[in-house]
Amino acid sequence: MSDLNNNDMKKSRFAEGLNSDRALADAKLAAVVDLDEKYYMNTFGKRTMVCFERGEGMYLWDTSGRRYTDFFGGIAVNVLGHAHPVLRDAICSQAGKLIHCSSIYYIENQAKLAEIIVKHSCADKVFFSNSGAEANEGAIKLARMYFSKKGMHDKYRIITAVNSFHGRTLTTLAATGQNKFHKNCGPMPQGFSYVPLNDIQALESAICDETCAVMLEPIQGESGVRPADLDYVAAVRKLCDDKDILMILDEVQTGMGRTGKLFGYQHTGVEPDIFTLAKGLGGGVPIGALCAKEHVALAFEPGDHGSTFGGNPLACAAGLAVMNTIISDDLAENASTMGAYLKDSLKRLPASGEGMGAMIKEVRGTGLMVGIEMENPKAAEVRQYLFEKGFLVGSVGSSIIRLLPPLIVRKPDIDALVGVMRNTPAFN
Repeated sequence: MSDLNNNDMKKSRFAEGLNSDRALADAKLAAVVDLDEKYYMNTFGKRTMVCFERGEGMYLWDTSGRRYTDFFGGIAVNVLGHAHPVLRDAICSQAGKLIHCSSIYYIENQAKLAEIIVKHSCADKVFFSNSGAEANEGAIKLARMYFSKKGMHDKYRIITAVNSFHGRTLTTLAATGQNKFHKNCGPMPQGFSYVPLNDIQALESAICDETCAVMLEPIQGESGVRPADLDYVAAVRKLCDDKDILMILDEVQTGMGRTGKLFGYQHTGVEPDIFTLAKGLGGGVPIGALCAKEHVALAFEPGDHGSTFGGNPLACAAGLAVMNTIISDDLAENASTMGAYLKDSLKRLPASGEGMGAMIKEVRGTGLMVGIEMENPKAAEVRQYLFEKGFLVGSVGSSIIRLLPPLIVRKPDIDALVGVMRNTPAFN
């Protein structure tokens, strides 16, 4: 048999092997989709047709072995990327010793994580929950209880921003300034009003004798990466001081180095009375934090608040690993540097031709919290195109692409993404 025939046979067998592997991967994905559709509540609709099996650093691999570069980070959760050795080892080590015990007893990791948050923030006291929604619910409860225990029982109303997002519990949904989230959930908890972000006159007009707090996100994430102006935040702080009301900052998404500083409020020159954390705090392990100044935190007395799982040894071991790594590796600084490079690279995309540059209306955000608003309502098509090219990004509404990469991202990762965006079809 000739060498030519041998080569043809080898190529044929290789192709058959690829086809067989692809068929197995497709069957595995189809089985997962079938189980999901049969047994999981349909709260997410038709998901992107992929199931990931493992990750490392900036990358994820699906059931077929294909690699994707993650610029969405589990919606700002995977701040250290995937399978970071420090976080992995901390979780494995703690799981081998003690996963959970009741907060009736003292928990070393809980105390240590509270300490490191306090030492690197304006907070004096911390309480741990399981999620951002729970942390925000705790913030609302603490603010109301603070005034009630001072005899001001009618001081309970909270002002939030239009297009805000504070969580999925009924109370945090009521705090969320987007009517679409309130639909079919009535009657909604009372005591919330909404004003446009960055309009200090509207906020001042909304304050009444019953107002106990203003609750804001330093950057609105779920509505398309919309920052609060620095002078606005300063004006809010002064207004809260003048009117004897509390300032709450929802840092569920902006905290943990995301904006180029450890906490988003650190860009503003003012300090909140209460702020909340979650998402990146555990690097993927569920944990939230309610953080407050001493005089406010004292409103919580024994029996006033609690959580079965909040602050358990495993979650706090993850939180300690994340906090220590962000601080020791200067990842907030990396977020600042790489975020500026990312935004500059996006703004330099050609504004003519068929690439994405021709579609960009605005690039906004701080650090590695970036929103790309497009001229046309084709965000879903752009997101799908990038997915097909091996890049994971998010979208908000019909015209905004959202980027929330791990804080470990480097210039070659950004160059690769922007290079693909350069040739993204216009989807006219």
